[in-house]
Amino acid sequence: MSAILRRSANAAQNASRARLFSSSVVARKDLVQDLYLKEIKAYKAPAVAKDAHVGVVKSYSLPPAPKAPSVPSDIASELAAYDAAEPASASEPVAKSSSTDETVSGADAYLSFLEQDLPKPAEHHH
Repeated sequence: MSAILRRSANAAQNASRARLFSSSVVARKDLVQDLYLKEIKAYKAPAVAKDAHVGVVKSYSLPPAPKAPSVPSDIASELAAYDAAEPASASEPVAKSSSTDETVSGADAYLSFLEQDLPKPAEHHH
């Protein structure tokens, strides 16, 4: 019985294989591709006007030529004024306001509050 089943299965497989490969070639046209190619061939780009770039592109103009630096005519008087000026001393103490040290407010107060230790919870005895 199993031999008959094997033969019939083999025959069915051979028949399906024979159907998959046919010797006649069927020419099928791709309609979408044909329409696409027809539309591409028929397309004509619109003509661009010669002054279409006006308003879109700025005209280029060269920057002005730089001027040569001029030497002051009365250098001697400027040097004398510089020598006569008293230089500022860097060793002078800068006055600081002590009001910021006395009162702490704003962000510093908030940060110091956060850094404080939490109070220990009281134990309840029943």
